[in-house]
Amino acid sequence: MPHPPLHGMRVLDLTNVLAGPYCSYQLMLFGAEVLKIEIPGSGDLARQLGPDAALNRAGLGASFLAQNAGKKSVELDLKDPADRSRFEELVRGADVLLENFRAGVLTRLGYGWEHLRELNPSLVYCAITGFGQTGPMSQAPAYDQIIQGLSGMMSVTGTPETAPLRVGFPVCDTIGGLMAALAITAALAGRERTGEGCSLDLSMLEASMSAMGWAVSHYLISDVAPTPMGRQNATAAPSGTFHAADGPLNIAANRQSQFETLCRLLDRADLVADPRFAEVEARKRHRAALDAELNEALGARTAREWEQILPAAGVPAARVLSVEQAVQSPQLRHRGFFTDVAFPGDPTRTLRLTGNGVLVNGEPLRPVDPPPKLGAHNAQIAELVAGGTGASRRPVPVPAVPTSEETAR
Repeated sequence: MPHPPLHGMRVLDLTNVLAGPYCSYQLMLFGAEVLKIEIPGSGDLARQLGPDAALNRAGLGASFLAQNAGKKSVELDLKDPADRSRFEELVRGADVLLENFRAGVLTRLGYGWEHLRELNPSLVYCAITGFGQTGPMSQAPAYDQIIQGLSGMMSVTGTPETAPLRVGFPVCDTIGGLMAALAITAALAGRERTGEGCSLDLSMLEASMSAMGWAVSHYLISDVAPTPMGRQNATAAPSGTFHAADGPLNIAANRQSQFETLCRLLDRADLVADPRFAEVEARKRHRAALDAELNEALGARTAREWEQILPAAGVPAARVLSVEQAVQSPQLRHRGFFTDVAFPGDPTRTLRLTGNGVLVNGEPLRPVDPPPKLGAHNAQIAELVAGGTGASRRPVPVPAVPTSEETAR
């Protein structure tokens, strides 16, 4: 495919664990060259995180492998004068600097925004923190679960009996990374007009509350506090998880026409005429009674059968899958969502990684190179820096890694 949209952009990535690395992974997929600046001898903490203890000991934890393909690793100690000089040369030739230190740390190291702008007036600088660079909580440590709790997210997850519950994956880290990637690309687009960079101060708490959408806006606008509703959708009925003959089935018959079609396919046209269910607000008030009627009728077929029948008639419905089942989806295979690359340090093994769901000119965005071993590109970076500012804008040479046949499918 032609060059992806961010081809030729260089990102200096000083981040650890998830929100920052997830952001720079997205930028890499869109074509940016990402130089991952790591602490000498230890690197990104995610190198030691994951379910495989042997990989953790090797500095290739699953958490690291998942978010760092296609990047280049260089070890720099920002307290060491020689490494500071190398870092400054890289800043002069970079398009983006991304970090997720606690607020003020990079400034105390001597690289606040004013100094960074002196080094490179066109630099886009993005700092990801839990609460932002300012405010009474700016110095508080934050992990995903802390943000889930403070945002109100946990309070609306689960049922009235089980809430508050943590969302089953680090959703706030992910949202923070996505919002940072969006902010960076917007800043790069703006720079095309002005020639000037900018400083981006991203709060994971604020990004997460923005992503909560109706749960927050219904309270702000209508003074209606959301409550945990388990597997049900507060905005419509029937809309939630139901029970087919062999297991759970999600149905979202949010429109009147969809509800009527659902009732017809279930041989329960009488429900449409029932005053408790005749229109959407009545259905929401009598949700429990309606769910009982629908579950009884849905028990006549399996979830897979309903998954074929209902969507074909325009009623959104699908089975509830495990992660193991979801990754086998023919839809994902058709779209080329997964990619196999060589395992770092062991070309006889393969590593399967995700894309991001975006096709550019009909082609999925894929990692080509495997995640780097710690310091794998130290020599290339040293040679590049020695060439001065102009040389620092040239891509770091990395041998291409052949992908498997599965990658081509």
